[in-house]
Amino acid sequence: MKNTSIFFLSVIATLLLNNSSYAQKKNYQIVAIGFYNCENFFDPTDNPDKDDNDFTPNGPYRYTQEVYKQKKHNIATVFGKMGTDITPDGPAIIGVVEIENDVVLKEVAQEPEIKARNYKPIWFPTPDVRGISTGMLYNPKYFTLISAEPHTVDLKSLGQTRPTRDILNVCGILAGDTVHILVNHWPSKAGGEAASAPGRKLAATVAKGIVDSLTKADPNSRVLIMGDLNDNPTSEGVIKVLQAKADKEDAGPNDIYNPWINMYKKGMGTEIYRGEWNLIDQIMISGSFLKKSSDKLFYYKCEIFNRDFLTHMIGQDKGTPHRSFTISQVWDNGYSDHYPVLVYMLKEAK
Repeated sequence: MKNTSIFFLSVIATLLLNNSSYAQKKNYQIVAIGFYNCENFFDPTDNPDKDDNDFTPNGPYRYTQEVYKQKKHNIATVFGKMGTDITPDGPAIIGVVEIENDVVLKEVAQEPEIKARNYKPIWFPTPDVRGISTGMLYNPKYFTLISAEPHTVDLKSLGQTRPTRDILNVCGILAGDTVHILVNHWPSKAGGEAASAPGRKLAATVAKGIVDSLTKADPNSRVLIMGDLNDNPTSEGVIKVLQAKADKEDAGPNDIYNPWINMYKKGMGTEIYRGEWNLIDQIMISGSFLKKSSDKLFYYKCEIFNRDFLTHMIGQDKGTPHRSFTISQVWDNGYSDHYPVLVYMLKEAK
């Protein structure tokens, strides 16, 4: 009988365990974890405390209830298809950025494409002046929430007055393992690379501080650092501050492994700017996930979810992400200017 609560991936153990003495077939539970920049996922109601007027019915984007309804459908379509090539349940966890509030998360979770998964939202008010924030959806079939809190990235320490997004820190039980998820949206490159880089380096420092605190309390802590970093995997914040490793063999249990470094060096990306691909959407993992274990989740692989339906297939934008609005601020029935990313974990099924 098929187990309806989890999906098992049957694989030859020699492919996963790198041990020729294991020739028998084994069953593995597979868990998908995703991240998506939803690109200006607002509701159309004006928030008097935030500068969200652009995305209201009378704003320049003419963000009406009809547009919002279609935006919800489009984002739910993405969530509904992410990871289903590997597991029909899709992602157990989806980290998100550029969402306005918990309303959009609750309402998108009720869209017919994903309603059956019963996704639950995690969100906190944001200091961002536009009202965009970090958040997370989780499938309670796979994930049990223990705690969640925001961590401020205080740009005032750099002499900047415009606040940025918090880092969302979530702890819970994922397929039997205690994990910590950090959802990031680092400061943009507005004002140029030189002027904006210190803000991203500070965000990386805050994230590294959280990771160090967790590993100090428990050297075996299992951490996922995900987000739109507005920086490529080879940036100073990733390489020098987070000290992320590009290769598995270089990552110890308390190190951070970043599989996207080598993908970026091959020319792959999640977002394109002035004709150049950037891989600014990433999911990094603690080295503890690299140890193949019979009773713990371990890392399997990652992917950029760059499917055709998310991509302009004709015209001057051919081959690029199909964003929600045109450059003229006209609704284009698109999705986002970013592609989602996924990592997959395996756990031996007893």
